[in-house]
Amino acid sequence: MDDELEARIRSGKALFESMGGFHVTGWDAANKEATAAFTVRREYCHTNGTIAQGGFITAWLDAAMAQAVLHDTDHVLSVASLEIKVSFLERVGPGEGIVHGRVVRRGKRVAFMEGDLFNPDGKLAAQATSTGMLVPMTPKS
Repeated sequence: MDDELEARIRSGKALFESMGGFHVTGWDAANKEATAAFTVRREYCHTNGTIAQGGFITAWLDAAMAQAVLHDTDHVLSVASLEIKVSFLERVGPGEGIVHGRVVRRGKRVAFMEGDLFNPDGKLAAQATSTGMLVPMTPKS
């Protein structure tokens, strides 16, 4: 495998690039909330490129909730999703989106999270709840 690609995969950059440049834009420690931005590309959409496929919406919510856990544990723990429920409230079309992920409660082995995704028009478009198993971050090699 190409060394540069391997490094991008290990760092998470390749994944976040493929998710429309998903990136954390803020962390509110008091509310245990991570905020992130991303671009909804037309190639993520069906119906002639106008409506984002639900799997992408779920991925953005999942990533934001995981980032909340990472930040809440000072990047010591990550989270493996055990269950995710998503409610789709509005259409999400091409453009810039925002997502918030929050840690509702974190125990020794399990975290409960929730997320809100806003479409490029600024409307609340999807909400999620999730349960995840806490896992130690593996050292980068």
